[in-house]
Amino acid sequence: MKIALAQINTTVGAIARNADRAIATLEQARDRGADFVLFPEMTLTGYPPNDLLDRPSFITHNLEALDRVARATTDLPAALVGHAHRDERSEGKHLFNAVAFCAEGAVRSIHSKTLLPTYDVFDEMRYFSAAREHPVLELGGLRFGVSICEDIWNDAVFWGRRGQRRYEADPIEILAGQGVDYFVNIAASPFTEGKRALKREMFASVARRHARPLIHVNLVGGNDSLIFDGWSNVFGPDGSVLAQAADFEESLLVFDTDAPDRGAFERVSEEEIETIHNALVLGIRDYCGKCGFRSTVVGLSGGVDSAVTATLAARALGPDKVLGVALPSRFSSDHSRTDAAALARNLGIAFREIAIEPIYEAYLKIMEPHFEGREFDATEENLQARIRGNILMALSNKFGHLLLSTGNKSEMAVGYCTLYGDMSGGLAVLSDVPKTLVYELARFMNRSSETIPENTLRKPPSAELRPDQKDSDSLPPYEILDPIIRAYVEEQIYIDEIVARGFDRDIVERVIRMIERNEYKRRQAAIGLKITHRAFGYGRRMPVARGTDGGS
Repeated sequence: MKIALAQINTTVGAIARNADRAIATLEQARDRGADFVLFPEMTLTGYPPNDLLDRPSFITHNLEALDRVARATTDLPAALVGHAHRDERSEGKHLFNAVAFCAEGAVRSIHSKTLLPTYDVFDEMRYFSAAREHPVLELGGLRFGVSICEDIWNDAVFWGRRGQRRYEADPIEILAGQGVDYFVNIAASPFTEGKRALKREMFASVARRHARPLIHVNLVGGNDSLIFDGWSNVFGPDGSVLAQAADFEESLLVFDTDAPDRGAFERVSEEEIETIHNALVLGIRDYCGKCGFRSTVVGLSGGVDSAVTATLAARALGPDKVLGVALPSRFSSDHSRTDAAALARNLGIAFREIAIEPIYEAYLKIMEPHFEGREFDATEENLQARIRGNILMALSNKFGHLLLSTGNKSEMAVGYCTLYGDMSGGLAVLSDVPKTLVYELARFMNRSSETIPENTLRKPPSAELRPDQKDSDSLPPYEILDPIIRAYVEEQIYIDEIVARGFDRDIVERVIRMIERNEYKRRQAAIGLKITHRAFGYGRRMPVARGTDGGS
């Protein structure tokens, strides 16, 4: 049997478009000789649909689209199609996260998700009931055990030895007990750094333990803050990889069960920094495309954050879709201005310089009698950032550009950013990228040629809001700051454990105070692209008004 892994890019809420995409893919699969086509989780609704699932009309439209796809299988290959299915019981959530087996013009069976993740960015128990049955799918003389994403993430052996098993039930073990020939896992598993190696090890372990091949089909594309990397694959009963789809792009990978040693291997990112780069490029491209933006604007300071943001945008959308704007003040160095212009030339993007000094001077003059007797401080610094933010937003409004904010995770963590200033924008590209990783990205971008001016990478980081200012005046060195932020935010460990790793207690306590004190800023930040295990935003829900005497 020839099985096609249809790694497609769906849009949340675009039910008719997603159904059209599925039918077009079935036609392509037919032309390539496929008998059975496997689509990602929630194919028709897009993932995650969140509170759209609360609308009865949304569910109805998704089921009507399912019928349309099923009818298409009269002349096209059989298919597994992800969708939201109604639970007709009087109690429960009244919905299943499900896949439909469609063949010969009709829906032949429904297979629902058992394990409903409710952690980090996942909130599936808010909407769905867990599966009560685990039917086996039979086609062409083969028996398939169908699972959905999280269902495969609870193997007793693999997760048990790590002490990280979340659930009692193991749907894969239940399916194995029914004598299936193949495991099929239909997924919408978001990308995070380091996750791919874990998935490879886990899938191989499951296949080996049950001595059965495993076919995994994953969603690709960006939906809001989440980025899905695709990387669909087939594992043999010995845990070896028999076929592999590309990452960060759509793919239709055909696998022949009668010739498993001839599986296709499409190119994937070779190292972790490349996967992060490609994830951010895809995240920008899909956020713009799915939200209806055709172009972007980026404030270019001459620093590494804005340089990396502009470069990612140019690679995502094309140089002609990016406007770089330098906004110098009296404190801007000459090299910052020349570095910004050089970056724009290297990228081939449009470039403007708009001096903010006349506006800044007017602000100071207006406020002078009201600030009488007060020294220059963060107030005057923030005025500059807010003037820049207003100018960039004016360009966004006038020309329809999406403003990309340029702050990194390190700055967002400790509040080294200005509300309604450099935090202005519709998408925070680097808000989950620590400063040290920003430099790694810049060096990766410069491997083939100098895109980002070398001077940008050599000079000490500075906001340039007062004379001779450096980030190190206010913050610990990023080589110290970033590991502390990662430990506290991503690993969720507290002071004593962080200090035990060799960090100075006073620095650790100071950093944690800054993180806690600036939650209110992060609540007002633009949506950010998620690339780490725990990002600021939807998956990290911390109170703003809080005490700190509970070991928090």
